[in-house]
Amino acid sequence: MALDLRLDGAVVLVTGGTRGVGAGIVASFREAGARVVTCARSGAGEDFLACDVREPAAVDAVVAEVLRRHGRLDVLVNNAGGAPFAETATASPRFHEKVVALNLLAPLGVAQAANAVMQRQDTGGVIVNVSSVSALRPSPRTAAYGAAKAGLDNLTATLAVEWAPKVRVNALDVGMVRTETARYSDGVSATVPLGRLATPAEVGACAVFLASPLASYVSGARLAVHGGGEAPAYLRGE
Repeated sequence: MALDLRLDGAVVLVTGGTRGVGAGIVASFREAGARVVTCARSGAGEDFLACDVREPAAVDAVVAEVLRRHGRLDVLVNNAGGAPFAETATASPRFHEKVVALNLLAPLGVAQAANAVMQRQDTGGVIVNVSSVSALRPSPRTAAYGAAKAGLDNLTATLAVEWAPKVRVNALDVGMVRTETARYSDGVSATVPLGRLATPAEVGACAVFLASPLASYVSGARLAVHGGGEAPAYLRGE
């Protein structure tokens, strides 16, 4: 097969794509030749659609509008998510419910809407879920977030089985990323084996790979985008 990372003409929907990692993902797909629509609760531009991904009716309206404009949907990137820090012992049930809704239930709902379209297309489609290294390790002060991302990784594997062969589903387990809102000290960066934080463009490049023909036999996988993760604690004692 030809080694091709181009996605010329592909129609891509990116949730939460107006800033940070999402903006990097949008830029990467556009650089690969895709036609990208992004949705979030706020934003602007011809290719932006307002949507709270936790609301099923709003999600259905966005997918319908993508079809009206472009006639198809080839790739969904479930990027919307996140959570503020909160002490687990004192955080309210409502707080935890909102975190799980945004990071697990919303991606499921958007994926369902996208799959309904992709299953009808001759070429099927691809779903990329933006997860987190918090799915794989303790997540103090973001307990509900880590648990939701662990659920998203499991959901990815499950949907890859249920929706095959028409739709491939994969996840990016993303580590620390330097964005306009994320603030990390040089000391934190030094804990990463590669010695620095990721850029949004690097996360975007990984999403493009999973959506491209180069990953045509990759489904149900988790791609770690974390610069090598964390060095074992005992090494600090050397």
